[in-house]
Amino acid sequence: MGSKNKLKRFAENASFTNVIEPSREEVVQNLLPWKGKWQDFFGNQNPIVLELGCGKGEYSVGLAQRFPEKNFIGIDIKGARFWRGAKTAIENNIRNVAFLRTQIELITHCFAANEVAEIWITFPDPQIKYKRTKHRMTNAEFLDKYKKILQPGGLMHLKTDSEFMHGYTLGLLHGLGHEVLYANHNVYHNLGAPEEVTAIQTFYESQYLAQDKAITYIRFKIN
Repeated sequence: MGSKNKLKRFAENASFTNVIEPSREEVVQNLLPWKGKWQDFFGNQNPIVLELGCGKGEYSVGLAQRFPEKNFIGIDIKGARFWRGAKTAIENNIRNVAFLRTQIELITHCFAANEVAEIWITFPDPQIKYKRTKHRMTNAEFLDKYKKILQPGGLMHLKTDSEFMHGYTLGLLHGLGHEVLYANHNVYHNLGAPEEVTAIQTFYESQYLAQDKAITYIRFKIN
């Protein structure tokens, strides 16, 4: 993407009512005004659902369309990417989805305890090298962060094309005593996958499927 296109998208994001772009200092110092008040942001008392590392925002928008009784927030540090999702939501008057530009490791500075009902992690970088373990979005440290903002019994969802990430996460969840509710190592070839897992596809997911890559999914609770 050219620098001119990025600048144009950044400018549009700044004008979108469904985009929140706090500085890192604001987040770290707990100055984000919507922390603990995200339902006020949406103007209703519906459950808050996050998509972490939302990329272009296709999944956040797709979920918002399928579940109008919930509020969705796509989170990514790359605003030029989720610009597409934010723009699509505005053009189609989808009011139950928003986008937050911040780093995932700062998640507990953005949401209060028990504020989030569900978290989706879609196609994260598996960080395969051993030294990159601390960056995996389902490692023990990240799971602890998610637990702090999830409501009791809150759901976690992991959808990935990485068999490594799928296996690593399953092993970690079992090892730590978390509750695996459902696991499928090939959602498009095995029966029983939840509809929202197969009915919504990202741009890159469609490319993976064209390459006949298996798409995996895990639903779990953090105990």
